[in-house]
Amino acid sequence: MMTNYPKRLIEVDLPIKRISAHARREKSIRHGHISTLHIWWARRPLAACRAVICASLWLDPCDENCPLSWQEGAIEIITDFAKKTTEDKDLSEHCSPENWEKWRVLSKAENELNVNTPEHLNILRYALLDFIADFANWDNSTQPDYLETSRKLTQLSHESLGGIPGTLPLVVDPFAGGGSIPLEALRVGADAFASDLNPVAVLLNKVVLEYIPKYGQKLADEVRKWGNWIKEEAEKELGEFYPKDPDGSTPIAYLWARTIISEAPDDGTGIPVEIPLMRSLWLAKKSGRNRALRWVRDSKGQVKTETKEIIYSDGVTRKVRQPLLEIFEPKNAKEVEGGTVARGSATCPVTGYTTPVASARKQIKPRKGGANDARLFCVVTTKTTEQGRFYRLPNTQDLEAVKRAAEELVKRKVTHTDLLSLVPDESTEQYDSFVNRGPIYGMLTWKDYFSSRQLLALTTLVRLIKKVGKELEKESDLGLAEAVQTCLALAVDRCTNQFCSLSKWNNGRELVDGVFARQALPMLWDFGELNIFGSIEGYWRGAINWIITVFNNTNLKITTGQTQQSSAQNHPLPDDSAQAFITDPPYYDAIAYGDLSDFFYVWLRRLLEKLYPSLFKYVLIDKTDEIVHLSKRFRGVYPHKTKEYFEDGMKKAMSEGCRILSPEGIGLIVFAHKSTAGWEVQLQAMVDAGWTITGSWAIDTEMGSRMNAMGTAALASSIHLVCRPRHSQEVGDWRNVLQELPKRIHEWMPRLATEGVVGADAIFACLGPALEIFSRYPTVEKASGEQVTLTEYLEYVWAAVSKEALTMIFKDAETGGLEEDARLTAMWLWTISTGETETEATEEESDDDEENESKTKALGGFVLEFDAARKIAQGLGANLETLKNIVEIKGNKARLLPVQERLPYLMGKGEVMAPVKGKKKADKQLTLIGIFPTVEEEEPLEGSIQADRIGKTALDRIHQSMLLFASGRSDALKRFLVDDGVGKDNRFWTLAQSLSALYPSQTDEKRWVDGVLARKKGLGF
Repeated sequence: MMTNYPKRLIEVDLPIKRISAHARREKSIRHGHISTLHIWWARRPLAACRAVICASLWLDPCDENCPLSWQEGAIEIITDFAKKTTEDKDLSEHCSPENWEKWRVLSKAENELNVNTPEHLNILRYALLDFIADFANWDNSTQPDYLETSRKLTQLSHESLGGIPGTLPLVVDPFAGGGSIPLEALRVGADAFASDLNPVAVLLNKVVLEYIPKYGQKLADEVRKWGNWIKEEAEKELGEFYPKDPDGSTPIAYLWARTIISEAPDDGTGIPVEIPLMRSLWLAKKSGRNRALRWVRDSKGQVKTETKEIIYSDGVTRKVRQPLLEIFEPKNAKEVEGGTVARGSATCPVTGYTTPVASARKQIKPRKGGANDARLFCVVTTKTTEQGRFYRLPNTQDLEAVKRAAEELVKRKVTHTDLLSLVPDESTEQYDSFVNRGPIYGMLTWKDYFSSRQLLALTTLVRLIKKVGKELEKESDLGLAEAVQTCLALAVDRCTNQFCSLSKWNNGRELVDGVFARQALPMLWDFGELNIFGSIEGYWRGAINWIITVFNNTNLKITTGQTQQSSAQNHPLPDDSAQAFITDPPYYDAIAYGDLSDFFYVWLRRLLEKLYPSLFKYVLIDKTDEIVHLSKRFRGVYPHKTKEYFEDGMKKAMSEGCRILSPEGIGLIVFAHKSTAGWEVQLQAMVDAGWTITGSWAIDTEMGSRMNAMGTAALASSIHLVCRPRHSQEVGDWRNVLQELPKRIHEWMPRLATEGVVGADAIFACLGPALEIFSRYPTVEKASGEQVTLTEYLEYVWAAVSKEALTMIFKDAETGGLEEDARLTAMWLWTISTGETETEATEEESDDDEENESKTKALGGFVLEFDAARKIAQGLGANLETLKNIVEIKGNKARLLPVQERLPYLMGKGEVMAPVKGKKKADKQLTLIGIFPTVEEEEPLEGSIQADRIGKTALDRIHQSMLLFASGRSDALKRFLVDDGVGKDNRFWTLAQSLSALYPSQTDEKRWVDGVLARKKGLGF
C-alpha cells in the first residue's frame, strides 16, 4: 500500500540472523552488562534493542517519499565510516569479516554514489543494514566510531523528517522494566523517556539513564570509595561471626538442609530420626574433581546416628537422632547415593520410610520455613596456599558462631530506634501466587526468607549505608550524594539475591547461585549461605565491583534520559510529543513482576525511603494497576485482575502510545508469548487502539534451556511488531483482504526461512505482514455489511501460514496426495522445531516444592497448546477429533503421539517392545518416546513385531516400517517394502525424507526413519 510518509529501514528489511547471533552471545556476557546492576526479569538483549531502534529511527533511502537530505547525508556519513573502517586497523578488527570487504568497496565509491539511481540507493540501504548488524555486536557497543556514526545518522534522520536542528528524536518506553530499550535509545543518539509503574524498575532506570550519564567516572570513584569504607566497617562488626579455621583457611560458604522428623514407626529406640532435606549428596561435580557426602554406616550397613537435643524454631525442644555424614571423593557417579527429598517427599536414610510432602510442609510451616533450625552439613573453604575449593564437616566453632549471630541480631532489634523495623517484617500473607511459594511453608514475613546470620549481615550493610548518607549530606553536590547512596543500595540488593535461604549451592560451578535463577520464589530444601567476607575480595566488594563495571559500558558521553513512575494507561507526556514508541509490554497471563519485586523493595525502602518518598510510600509495592491477568486461584487481594481487566488495560496503554506519538512517528512492540490467546489479546489491543501493523521480525532473544521452553513450542525469538498510527477511515473489503493474505504470507515466510526463522517463531513472525492487510482499516466488512472480527481473521491467517509452511516442508514434492495425518504430523513437528523434546526434569533442575508432587512423569511426544494445534489442523483441512490415533488431547494441551505408543494400533493388539538384552552404551538415553536403554547398532530390539495389516495411510506405513526396523526384523521390513509393495509408492519416500529432516536429532524416531531410508537403494528403490 502506498504511504505518504517515508518508510523506516525496519519496515523493509532487517539482518535478523546476524542480530540474533549477537543477541544469543550477549546472554553469556555479564561483565559490564546492565543485568549485573540489579536483577530484573526477562530483559531484552541490548544487541536486539540497539539494532531495532536504529532501524526504526533511520529512513529507508529507497522509499519514494524519502527526503533528499537523508539520502545525500547518509551517503556521506556511511562512506566516511567505511573509510575509517578500512584505514584504521583497530576499527577494522571490530568489523565482521563479511562486512569488511563491503566497507572497502564502499569507501572507494563515495564520489560515484548518487541519489539519482536506484542501484546506488539500494547499495546505501544495505550499507546501513550492514552497519546495524555490526553495531549489534557487544564489542562495538562502546566503540567511538560506531557510536559517532549512529548518532549522526539518528540526528540526520530526525532533521530530515522536520525535526528542529539540534534536537533529538524522543523514544518512549512506558514499560521500561530493566531499561534495555531506553538505554539503547540514548546510546544511538536519541532522547529517551522511560516510565514504569514498578518503583524498583523506576529506580534502575534512574541510575542507568540519569545518574551514570550525568556523573560518570566521578560516581564510580565515589561508589568505590564508600563501598570500601563499608567493607572495612562491616568486617570489624561481623568478623567474629565468620571465623577462620585454625589452619588459616577461610570459609566461603556454609551448606544447610532444612529438616523434618521422620514419621517412620518407632523402631524401639523411642527417639525419632531427624531427616536433613537434601536434593543431592554431591558437593562438587567437576571433571577430575568430585566430592560428595555419604552416610556413615556400621559393620551391618546400617546408617549411624547421633542423639541430640535441638531447640526448633517453633519453640519446642526435641530429642532426635541425626544420621551421620562423611565427605569422600567418588570415583564415579554410582558411588553417590540419591538425596533424601524428591518433590517434597522425604525418605529417611535410617529407616527407609518416606514422609509425604503434606506432612513435610505441616512440620515446616510452624517453624517459619525452617531456615533457622536447619542442619549445617558442610563448610566450603579456600586456602591462601592452594587453589580450589575444600570441603569439611562443620565443627563446634561454626555452630557457636551461628548461635552468637542470632543472639546479636536480637540485641540489635531491641536497640533499633528507626520507624521501620531493622529486619523486613512486612507480610507476605497477601500472596497466593504461583511465583512465590514461601507463605505455604510458613514464611509469612519477608524476614523469614533469610537466616539470622544472613539478616545480621544485610542489616549491618543497611545501617552503614544510611550512615554514609548522613556523611554525604554534608557534600555540596546533593545530586551526586543521592546517586552514590542509590548505587550502594543496589549493591545490597545484589547481596539479598545471594544471602537468602532460597539460594542454591551449585555443585557444578562450586558457588552459591542467586535466588532468581528463574522468575519465581520456589521452596528450596537445602541452601547455601555465603560468607560476606569470603573469597579473594569478599562478596560485598564483589557486588560493588560488578556495579562499577556497568558504568564503563553506559558512561557513553550521552545526554541524560528522563525517568518517571507512571501508568502506561495514563501517560504523562502530551500529544504528538514522541517520534518513536518502543516497548516490551506485559504478556497476558505471564509473570506478575510486582510480586517478585517486593523481595527487593522491602530492603530498598529501608535504604532509600527518605531520598525517594514517592517511590517508597507504600509498605509493599502497590499492584492495583499492574496490567496482568491472574487466574482465579491466584487473584487473592486483586480480584479485579481478570482477562477482561488485562484486555482493557492493554488497549488503554496502546491507545496512549498512539496519542503521544507524532503523526509520522513509528511504533515497535516486542512480544514473545507462546499462547494464541495471548497473541490475540495483544493484537486486538493494538488494532482497537488505532495502530496499523506494517511488519514483524523474529529476533532470537530467548534461552531454549529456560524451564518454560522445555517440551513445548515456546518461542526462541521475540517478535518485533512494527506499527504506525492509523490515519485511514476507509472500510476494508473482506474479499480483497482474503485475496491479498496468501500472497503476503508467500512473500514473507521464505524470507524468514533464509534467516533461520522456522517453526513457532515463523508462524508468529508472519502475523505482522498478515495484520498489515487487516489493520490498515478501522473496520473490515463482508458483502453483507457484517463486521469481521480479528479472531475470525486470525483463523484465516493460521490457515494461510499452515499451507505455506507445508509447501516449504515438502519443497517441490506434490503434497495433494498426502493424507491429513501426514500433513498434520509434518506441520506439527515443524512448528515445534524451535522447542525441545518433552523430557523429565533432572534432579538438579526440579523444584522440590509441593506443586511438583502431583506432576506425573513427563510423557513422550511433542506438546502444543491445544488452540494452536486446532488452528494448525484446521488450516490443513484436518480435524483433531478424527485423528485420535496420532494426537492425544488433555485439557489445554495436545500431544503428538510417539511412534512407540502407536504400536498396538499399527501392529495389532498385544504387540510390545521387549526389553533389550544387548550391550548398553550408556545407562539411559533421553528420547522422544521416553527413557530406553541404548544398544549397540548390531543389537536389535527383541520381540515379535509383525504387521498383520498394511497401514491405511502413508504415515501409518512409514511408522510400521520404522517399528520393524527398530525391532531388528530386517527380513520382515524387506517383505513389507518390496513384496507388499509399500516401497513402490513415491509418497512413502517423500514423506519419510521429510520426517527425517523434521524429527529432532538424538531421538529414536530420527534414527529409525533414517534406518529405513538407508535401505531404500539396497532394496532397488
